[in-house]
Order: sequence, then C-alpha cells, then structure tokens
Amino acid sequence: MKVCIVGAGAIGGFIGTRLAQVGQCELSALARGATLQALQAQGWRMKTAQGLLQATARASDSAEALGPQDLVIIAVKGPALPAVAQQIGPLLGPDTRVMPAMNGVPWWFLSVLPAQDGAALPLNSVDPGGVVSRAIALERVLGCVVHASTATPEPGLVAHRMGQGLIIGEPAGGRTARAQQVVDLMAGAGFDATHSDNIRQDIWYKLWGNLTMNPVSAITGATGDVLLADPLVRAFFSAGMTEAAAVGARIGVPIEQSPEDRHAITAKLGALRTSMLQDVDAGRPIELDAIVTVVHEIAQRVGVPTPNIDAMLGLTRVFARVRGLLPD
Repeated sequence: MKVCIVGAGAIGGFIGTRLAQVGQCELSALARGATLQALQAQGWRMKTAQGLLQATARASDSAEALGPQDLVIIAVKGPALPAVAQQIGPLLGPDTRVMPAMNGVPWWFLSVLPAQDGAALPLNSVDPGGVVSRAIALERVLGCVVHASTATPEPGLVAHRMGQGLIIGEPAGGRTARAQQVVDLMAGAGFDATHSDNIRQDIWYKLWGNLTMNPVSAITGATGDVLLADPLVRAFFSAGMTEAAAVGARIGVPIEQSPEDRHAITAKLGALRTSMLQDVDAGRPIELDAIVTVVHEIAQRVGVPTPNIDAMLGLTRVFARVRGLLPD
C-alpha cells in the first residue's frame, strides 16, 4: 500500500514513525519548511518511554513528485486544511482513500445525514465556502479518531507521552473491506486500531470531552487537574457538555455518559496540557473552529440553545485574536 502523510507534526509524525518502523507500506510525507528539512536530513523520529525511534523518510513539498497514493492521511491543524485540500490533487488516484487524523469535527460530518437536516450545506466553520468538500469527494473519506498525547519539541521530532488508539470507520457507518485494510495496517504498526461501525459517534464523544477544557485551558494557562479542581469551572464544563450532548442527540450521535463520569476519566490524566494550550504556548494558531465554533454552528442549524458554549467561544475568540492566534 502506498501511504502519504500530509502534515508530519505531532500526530502525523506519530503515525508516520510507527508505519516507517515496521515497513509494511510504501510511505512518504508531504511537508514543508523546517519539518521537511528535518525529515530529509534525519528521517522520522519519535521519543518514547523506550527511547528514540528513527526510520528513513521519503519527504517532499511537491504532491506531483510523490504521485497517486492508496491512502492519504491528513494530519494538519484545522486552519491549514482548506489550503491543503486544494494541494493534494496529485496524490489522489481513482481509488485513493483520504483519512483526516485531526482534532474536532471534520468537514464531512453532516453530509451523511438526510438533506433536510442541513447536510446539503457545508460547515462553514471548518469548510469555508465548501472548498474542502469540492476538493475531497465524500466517497474517498475514512473517518478517524486519534487517542494519543503527542507534542513536537522541534520540527521533525515527535514526543509521545501516552496512548496508541486509532479508531477508523466509514462516514456513513457500517464496516467495509477498505476500512479494515487500513485498520490492519495500523494494527501491524503497533497501534490499538479499532474498526468502528459508527465513527461519527466516536468523533462526537471525543469532542464532547474536549470541547470545554481545551479553550478554557488556553485562556487560563491551567492544566486539566487545576481546572477540574475548581468547583465553579467544573460546573461550567458540565453545563457546556450538557449543551453539546443535546446537539449530538439532534444529529444522531447521542451521548449516554454524564459529564461527571467523563470528568472522572479526565482527572486520571493528571496535569494534562491540552492541544489548544500547547498551541498557545508555542504561538501557533489555535483550532478553535473545529472544536468549538463548529458546535455553535451546528447548534444554530438544529435549534438547540447553547449559551455556555457561545460565551466560551466568544471569550476564547477574543483572547486568540488579541494574540494573533486566530485569523478574522
């Protein structure tokens, strides 16, 4: 299988290094700048508890040079996706699968619903003007949820902290041979790979747990344990999660767990530094749209009031724009 990683950052490098180590596919990376230079000079690199993993990398900033692939894994930050979607055309052959391994709600999330549920309209928060939908046909897409904690202490180097989970499935649900092939590939590379028959549910469940803590950690600079220890913040989290669960129920992804049960799970992670907090610390644009703005947009479409989510969105948006971490 020919596999290309688009965006060799914390998650792309995590997946790429594992795949390169086992050598069960023909792997390449579409990268740029310092990350491209690091891959070309030093290959795939990842720090783990067991030591440094390293493997030779084929990397280029030209999709034309890499050519058509069997699987394209998109692992860029949300703000970069529209531009990336328009650049990967040369990687797409007749049967190429495209699997975004990204935070938050993907652009295709409502497109599998009946048209009367608003599926005909692109999610402008994550797919402004339908740019991504036009560039990547829905029939190519495989959904993916990543359960892992990783960071990039320097370009081309990944630090893996915990988690090996990859959940993979068809956007419309059910199980297929093409999805199973990707699951098998990832399992062979050492991931805890699961073939989901309802990947939308898995995506919404992860979002439901991250929706409130990510932006509040970005604003305050606090780790997860500090935030959950404050009863007022914890109650605010629960209120936002209750709103998100109501939205999910309207679009076919109900949440059965209570916010307090989820807080107990998150508390076990200790001094968690969320991905959004890591981006603020590094001066990178934050993924507010794919994690929070999109929930606000969907809620408006389905008529579910979300006053706590809306307030959190407004505060985080102002915070990020003042610091140049979110484009207007």
